[in-house]
Amino acid sequence: MKKISLFLYIAVAVAISANAQSTKAIIPLGGNAWATGSAVITDAGLTNWKSPHDVTSIYLRVSAAQKLSLALMLRVPAGKSKISISIGKNTVIKQINNTVFDTLNIGDVMVKPGYLKIDLKGVSKTGDVYADVADLLVNNINPENELTYVKTGTSFHFGRRGPSVHLRYNIPPELKKDVKWFYNEITVPRKMDVIGSYFMADGFNGGYFGMQVNSATERRILFSVWSPFNTDDPKSIPDSLKIKLLKKGKAVHGGEFGDEGSGGQSYMNYPWVAGQTYGFLLGAEPDSLHNTTTYTAWFKEVSTGNWQLIASFARPKTNSYLSGLYSFVENFEPDNGDKVRMALFTGHWLADSNGKWHQSPGATYTGDETARKNYRKDYAGGLKDGKLYLRNGGFFDDLVPLNQHFMPATTTPQPIIDFKSLPR
Repeated sequence: MKKISLFLYIAVAVAISANAQSTKAIIPLGGNAWATGSAVITDAGLTNWKSPHDVTSIYLRVSAAQKLSLALMLRVPAGKSKISISIGKNTVIKQINNTVFDTLNIGDVMVKPGYLKIDLKGVSKTGDVYADVADLLVNNINPENELTYVKTGTSFHFGRRGPSVHLRYNIPPELKKDVKWFYNEITVPRKMDVIGSYFMADGFNGGYFGMQVNSATERRILFSVWSPFNTDDPKSIPDSLKIKLLKKGKAVHGGEFGDEGSGGQSYMNYPWVAGQTYGFLLGAEPDSLHNTTTYTAWFKEVSTGNWQLIASFARPKTNSYLSGLYSFVENFEPDNGDKVRMALFTGHWLADSNGKWHQSPGATYTGDETARKNYRKDYAGGLKDGKLYLRNGGFFDDLVPLNQHFMPATTTPQPIIDFKSLPR
């Protein structure tokens, strides 16, 4: 009996422990917070919190309305501090002086479904910094309330970048192996051109072509082609498998890239403007004799109609027309993962090797691992005013579930392009 009782005791204890674990969450600031001013977010959390003007915002998403108990794991390296913690219209002031990491209770808060934002500000301090903050602690979570946040043990870099979303264009059956040309248009609405954004128009099995916001003063039209040699180090690619730059526009920089596969890269600094529409044309020319395919990209401002050559690359061990056509919107600047960006996509025309145009019959809307694994739920895609669109970042609540097919409500005019007169 004693052995049975001991077994039952252990089983009950384990069950209680498991249930307790299911009712709390540790939200690491390293993957779920953004700071302004001098304050810095590292993988360890909030540091260098020195100025009363610094604001740190922590985000998590709840799936059900309920009362949550919140706390912070923090320390004050030296002296005493007073900080404010704001959730919606409610603000509490806390005094702290613990020199080792310890729990600071915030209190209970009623939450609604959607993203919850918690702002930290400094009020007063006698030491150099207000505090170092590692985690937000969430207790008393109802089992049916699913929390969405970037978890410890995952990539904080990609979590803070936010989810990327795609449109994967359908290709008419009669055109599956004969897409020589891919034309697409992008319009980025005003105020959606956030630094760190890549609005990609013409993606394919082998590369991608679109436009970026690289800084407050620099924007690029970017065209890249991956090498068939799988590596993140372009220097390690054998000569026989390197992407060869055949030609480029006069204002275009030609080089190579790494860190996400490797290959040839070209870009042109170009001051594209939010609210205007831009056209992207991609062509493929297979060479069965040498087992290579040449990919060439052209760009234009739709209002002027003047095409500009970006670049032409030869890809070895490739002998096919275009396939796997898609567009995407991504953020490559983690510090701007708390800002929303959006693009509208129109056109989606494909031409075969005889130059006959076909419009793509819609697209399937998908997301990357950050979206699929429930680290972030601030993503959307589908139809807006009859046009295909993608939206991500900024912790908005009107999530659109992935893996849906959308067909534009209106047909765009077939492009009129004289392929022989394109700049070479």
